[in-house]
Amino acid sequence: MDRRRWIDREQRSGLGESREQVLDLLRAAEQALGVREVAERTGLHLNTARFHLDGLVDAGLAVRETEAGGRRGRPRVIYRPSTTAADPAATGARSYRLLAEILTGVATRAHAEPSAVAREAGQDWGRYLADRPAPLRRITAGEAVDKLTAILADIGFAPETVPDEHRPQILLRHCPFREIAEHSQQVVCAIHLGLMQGALAEMRAPVTAERLEPFVQPNLCRAHLSREDGTRPTAG
Repeated sequence: MDRRRWIDREQRSGLGESREQVLDLLRAAEQALGVREVAERTGLHLNTARFHLDGLVDAGLAVRETEAGGRRGRPRVIYRPSTTAADPAATGARSYRLLAEILTGVATRAHAEPSAVAREAGQDWGRYLADRPAPLRRITAGEAVDKLTAILADIGFAPETVPDEHRPQILLRHCPFREIAEHSQQVVCAIHLGLMQGALAEMRAPVTAERLEPFVQPNLCRAHLSREDGTRPTAG
């Protein structure tokens, strides 16, 4: 058995494109940056930027601090690169795929209905990654689909919206977890469906993700959307 296949080597740093972009930004900045600054400079969603910053902190590549003085109200949380961020050993290959395989197996064995548990977990993360609109703001179905597509793009799904009036879909042309999803669809694909459902629910969108067709082609999954009234929404 080739144990090397468990090592993640798709990105040169093992971080992923978006997270590597955030780390590069921290390294280039003259001073520590807040989440909003990182989001604005990278074009990432605010919560996605926070997600990657916290991931860098967990990996020992960034340091989270509280800004001292100078501002009223709650102190701002800022981030700067750690002293180990330039160390090749700190940004080398990772075995996250192996960890994902283990956790997927745990979920499958520990629950009678792993798909339901996985979908709920996906919904929780979808709500976290989405922006909730102002209390009296009601977004359209098209706006919601566009915002969802942006979230999926940040994660790495390479989504494409098909604005068919009768059967609109979001085509997912790249699965960031493909190797695991190929043999654990009941968990991984359920997480993806739940993530879309949670994000749309957080937006209070008049549309939800109805179902997900995995691997309709070797490099393509298809998400089907529906309105709350049962009709099909059209993307903006």
